[in-house]
Amino acid sequence: MKIVVLSHRIPFPANKGEKIRTFHQIQYLADCGHEITVLAPYEHAEEISYGKALEERLKIKTIMFPLRPKWLRLARGLVTNDALTLSYFYSAGLQKTFDRLVSSGDYDTVLCTGSAMAPYVFRNPELTGRDKPVPLRLIMDFMDLDSDKWRQYQASSGLPMKLVYGREARLINRVELRSYQRFDECFFISANEVDLFSMQLPENRKLSVLGNGINTSSFFPVREEDAARKPTFLFTGVMNYKPNEDAVLWFVDVLWERIRAEWPDAEFIIAGMDPSSRIKQLGKLPGITVTGLVEDIVPFYQKADIFVAPFRIARGVQNKILQALACGLPVITTRLGLEGINATPGEDILVADTEQEFFEAIKKILETETLYNSLSLNGAELIQREYSWDSVLQGLARAIEVKDCA
Repeated sequence: MKIVVLSHRIPFPANKGEKIRTFHQIQYLADCGHEITVLAPYEHAEEISYGKALEERLKIKTIMFPLRPKWLRLARGLVTNDALTLSYFYSAGLQKTFDRLVSSGDYDTVLCTGSAMAPYVFRNPELTGRDKPVPLRLIMDFMDLDSDKWRQYQASSGLPMKLVYGREARLINRVELRSYQRFDECFFISANEVDLFSMQLPENRKLSVLGNGINTSSFFPVREEDAARKPTFLFTGVMNYKPNEDAVLWFVDVLWERIRAEWPDAEFIIAGMDPSSRIKQLGKLPGITVTGLVEDIVPFYQKADIFVAPFRIARGVQNKILQALACGLPVITTRLGLEGINATPGEDILVADTEQEFFEAIKKILETETLYNSLSLNGAELIQREYSWDSVLQGLARAIEVKDCA
């Protein structure tokens, strides 16, 4: 089959959550023998080389389009009363090329990665109209329920950002609902997302879960069970992303001084691209390292002692937690961080929501060797058993009506 993938970013290098997810979807479909064309906008010239690298690696076709200056895109969204997320990723050149591919009649399926790319479908004359026959199959991978993420931002912010986030939540929700009406099948990353969105629908027959997987040939345990521990704590992620920034700031503000008093040699590594100014400032505190972009995140997982994920704002499955578990790294997270992950609290992972619960969980892991070892072993086995990409992506194969290629 011939498939057009509308991707809001070129999914290479696969170094952040949504890019990892889309990369493995495309790789899976290409391995099944399908002909893939990826359309994606870009902001920076170096992204063109990423597209070429993706072409060479997966033997697919990529077509990329420059975006207008950021301020013009955001201004357009305000003038047209569109969600800023939609205007941020909109390219007239991409729209024109997408329309041409649809009109050619050569393609069978459109895979849309995120609600931000839905307008390209809505603005295509051959794909509009609820009762009009559509010449090709439309699949939406929402990933997360973005409107709820913006609502969480709204609830945790003061003026004027509360108004901005509220507007974005309302307008993105409108796109999500319209997407459900227009697309043939819609995926979310977890059952929690499906349940939350279903509350807004008269029926949910087109909703399914398409989870995240892990490449266990890249993420695997290497530590020795009796290794001496300082201890070293780890958090990974894009560090100007509000949920990540909020989680790390909370951990340092309420726990770091207490941790250092108990374990004076303790270290906290914050590994990830684009640290905000507030995150950079944390690097001045004793024992804290802010790395910025790293070429390979795996060694950080493999050398740390505890992965902390104290999310207070979250939506969907946290890929970083899956990666930590795959590397045999004991994980402490909140109930929000655990959403969508089929892990058993107390056996595969520890869950803590308050300062005291978090500190007690840390103390238990560091002072109970059997607990440390069981969490390390159980987490890695969980990933091997339930989170391989080939297993996870069976639902995508079904959605485009092709035989399983595993």
